[in-house]
Amino acid sequence: MTGYIHSTESFGTVDGPGVRYVVFFQGCPLRCLYCHNPDTWDFKGGREVTADELLEEYDSYKEFLKSGGITVTGGEPMAQPEFLAELFAKAKQKGIHTCIDTSGIMFKPDSHEKIDKILENTDLLMLDIKHIDDEEHKKLTGMSNRNILAFAEYLCEKNIELWVRHVVVPGITDNKEYLFKLGEFLAHLKNVKALDVLPYHDMGKVKYKNLGIDYPLEGVEPLPKEKAVEARDVIMDGIKSGLRKES
Repeated sequence: MTGYIHSTESFGTVDGPGVRYVVFFQGCPLRCLYCHNPDTWDFKGGREVTADELLEEYDSYKEFLKSGGITVTGGEPMAQPEFLAELFAKAKQKGIHTCIDTSGIMFKPDSHEKIDKILENTDLLMLDIKHIDDEEHKKLTGMSNRNILAFAEYLCEKNIELWVRHVVVPGITDNKEYLFKLGEFLAHLKNVKALDVLPYHDMGKVKYKNLGIDYPLEGVEPLPKEKAVEARDVIMDGIKSGLRKES
């Protein structure tokens, strides 16, 4: 079996615990306005590889990756479920820690057998929740968030360790009402072990220019880091409110 990847990174330090071998999968159904990897959208692009070839590459760096493992990101790695399931099954046979960075958009509550095969060998899942409000999520990404939130709840049922990521974009997600609601949603997910609140940046603009694509957020200034800290505080207040309601 082969899959299509965009690229790999041999020394990832922000993609899960420890130092990671990061595989960027090709193809994504979302069109997030702030996406900084538009070159991964096309499902027909990228390099064709086998799971064994990727693991051979991992082995060439494994002395530096003892405290980490493999992280798959994208694009959307779960859009190639059979290939990802094989990669993770073989990785676990070698004792490698496995992590997925995903939007969760591929989950379907009434049909998730392929997702289950992946999760059988997944140690950690990093879920990018783009927006807590469904209509705003559609404006931001082009698709509903219903299956994404259902996926978060499903991961809780299966007790799979979850790290949540949320990008704060001026005028879009930098909104106290939505941030608080996100916190209230996260409050009942007992498997959440970390919350990363990331400030919007526009470092991907050059890729859009090179691809001949208009940058959707032209004129939106990057968010100062202190604003991301403030946003995280609002989310934490929402979590505390949600916990009080449950008690």
